[in-house]
Formats: sequence, C-alpha cells, structure tokens
Amino acid sequence: MRTTKFLSGEQVPVLGQGTWYMGEDAGRRQDEIAALQFGLDSGMTLIDTAEAYGGGAAEELLGEALSGRRDDVFLVNKVMPHNASRAGTVKACEQSLRRLGTDRIDLYLLHWRGNVPLAETLEAFEHLQRLGKIRHWGVSNFDVADMEELAGLTGGPAVATDQVLYNLTRRGIEYDLLPWCAERAIPIMAYSPLEQNRLLGKPQLQAVADRHGATPAQIALAWVLRGDGVIAIPKAGTRDHVEQNRRALDVVLSTGDLAALDQAFPPPARKRALEMI
Repeated sequence: MRTTKFLSGEQVPVLGQGTWYMGEDAGRRQDEIAALQFGLDSGMTLIDTAEAYGGGAAEELLGEALSGRRDDVFLVNKVMPHNASRAGTVKACEQSLRRLGTDRIDLYLLHWRGNVPLAETLEAFEHLQRLGKIRHWGVSNFDVADMEELAGLTGGPAVATDQVLYNLTRRGIEYDLLPWCAERAIPIMAYSPLEQNRLLGKPQLQAVADRHGATPAQIALAWVLRGDGVIAIPKAGTRDHVEQNRRALDVVLSTGDLAALDQAFPPPARKRALEMI
C-alpha cells in the first residue's frame, strides 16, 4: 500500500475508506461491515467517518466493524460546526468515542466552518489531545483564506490535513489550495473522488479505462492519486467494490492518458469558490 506522510511524520495509506451513508439501511449492514473489514485486510486502514453521517449510525456500524481490530486502523472523524465550541467539541468527541467503542480518534476534523471562532475550536482540539482522546486534528471544506487564517492562530500550523471535494469534475483546488497545502507538506484528503459515481458514464473516462483493461472508477481513483500528498476516501458497501477500488493503485496513467483527461475535464484557469457536497 502506497502511503503519504503527515507533518507529525506518521505514514498513512493514500487509499482509505469512507462511510458516508453507511449504517442507514439494516438490510445492508452485514455487507457494509464485511466490506470495511475486507478493506482493512487489503491495507486500506485509514477509515473516515463523522458524527453527521446518519446521526451517528455510521460511527456505530464502524465500531462494530472494528471490534478487536482497533489498533489496525487510522481512524478519522469529524465534529459538526454547531458543536465546535470548546465544551461542545469535547462533548461531541466523547459521544463519538462511545458510538465507535474506542478510547481515541487518530484524526479529528472540523467538518466545515460555522459561527464558532476557530481559535476556540483549536483550544478544544488541543485539550482533547492532552487528554489522549485525539491524536491529531485537522479541518474539512477549508479554502485558502480559511487555511491562512488558521495558520495565523496559535497552534494553527499543526493542522494535519484539509479534507475537501476533489475529483475529475471538481478540480478547482488545483488552482490555489492544492499548491498552498503542498508547499506546507499538508496532505489533502479527497472526499467523493468518484463524484458519487456520476463520473462513471463519461465516454472519455471509458476510453482510458479500455486502454488499461480497467474500470472507469479505477481510472478516476488513479487520477486522484496520481501525485503525492493526496489521500482518497471512496465509500464501498460491498467486498467486490472494495476490491475494485484497491486495484486502482495498480493503474499507472501515462502522459497521454493525463492529457486526454485534461482535455475532457479541464483544469481550472482561474480561482473558483471551494465546492462542497
């Protein structure tokens, strides 16, 4: 499994697992648990969740999937902005820990910016670190101006990652946010790297996939992971889907492939507002 490095020096897989919408359908529960566990067996040991996903249902399912395997996992979780006060962050973290059945979160993110001052949320993160309840902290859905404001706060440069929407049709971060983070050795974590599967019917993507004997999803994932400093966290609800995602790491895109994808999905020529879904 290829890895990338956080500022702390810790190495994590570049291909992880997402849990958005998991735990919300009892009929799929066992398949979803099996998929997560198969992903762990395949080296996809970074798993992302959030208190917002199904009102905690994804955390509860993940806790079941990780039973007896917690030490194998780099666990990423997120606090909602309306909970991100000093006391609220601590309370939300403790509730997430209970749902997950663990005593620690490896990386705790602010899900997006709200009305609570960033300095207050950072105080809460640092307090949770001192208690041993989180190991690292980061942010999600922060644009360059947000990151610059964060970097100017006491403790702000310790931010581990910025989790943002990034895929072939959502390339705006390449103009400024991606290089800003790269200059500071802050990995980007890409959510919805397949645009919730809306990418997969694009004929240009199929053409590249045909050249590699791969699927369009594998090409789209290989593209997101083509350089250093980017982590992708696609969700997969079945073992077969997990295996297909894992095989994306075996795809090496040529300069011709990348040029064809640039033509079909052009990179940004100017600043774009940060996109979210």
